[in-house]
Amino acid sequence: MNLKVLVIVPAYNEELNIKKVVNDIQTNAADVDYVIVNDGSKDHTLDILKRNHYNYIDSICNLGLFGAVQTGFRYSLENNYDCAIQFDGDGQHLAKYIHLLVDEIAKGNDIVIGSRFIDEKKPISARMLGSRLISASIKIVTGKSIKDPTSGFRAYNKSCIKEYALDMNNPPEPDTLVYMLKRGKRIKEVQVQMKDRESGESYLNLANTIKYMSRMIVSIFLIQPFRKR
Repeated sequence: MNLKVLVIVPAYNEELNIKKVVNDIQTNAADVDYVIVNDGSKDHTLDILKRNHYNYIDSICNLGLFGAVQTGFRYSLENNYDCAIQFDGDGQHLAKYIHLLVDEIAKGNDIVIGSRFIDEKKPISARMLGSRLISASIKIVTGKSIKDPTSGFRAYNKSCIKEYALDMNNPPEPDTLVYMLKRGKRIKEVQVQMKDRESGESYLNLANTIKYMSRMIVSIFLIQPFRKR
């Protein structure tokens, strides 16, 4: 089954990484399309996109990860893609695994997560402690085990593209996996490897990590199970 696939790359201040990311996609997943969503970058990201004639959408202001990815979903919906891949612009995700995710979408899954922890154990760290808590929370609420719920490397089928593109209450975050599972969506994980960020800084410092994990867990227990379906 040949699917029309779009890779969505949200990018905020990724001037040191974005060329490597696009080169990786073009080299290791040459038969898929991509769009970079420049999320109001303040560095030279936009200049690089223009100079290299990359396919991109430019956001005047910083929408945040959800806004940038949703922009990509809307582009995917408008251009009739069968599968959309969420793919970070910081160089941590590897394009050689894209086809593994697409293959599972072709087999009938609705969402496929590129997981670091199917065959490997989670390291002991504050961030991974948060990941364990989110995994446990999802298991309690849905009965489904998701080992890497915070992975931003995900594939979505056509029906999910529409839902994520049009629903402002449905960001591509770990908590909304609960909502999708409650609606009967099939979610599968496949083992992938990820690189450490080589350049730039992640916004998830210790304080932000604690806030993020707390918000996710509250949403998993108190919001997502009760959303109207």
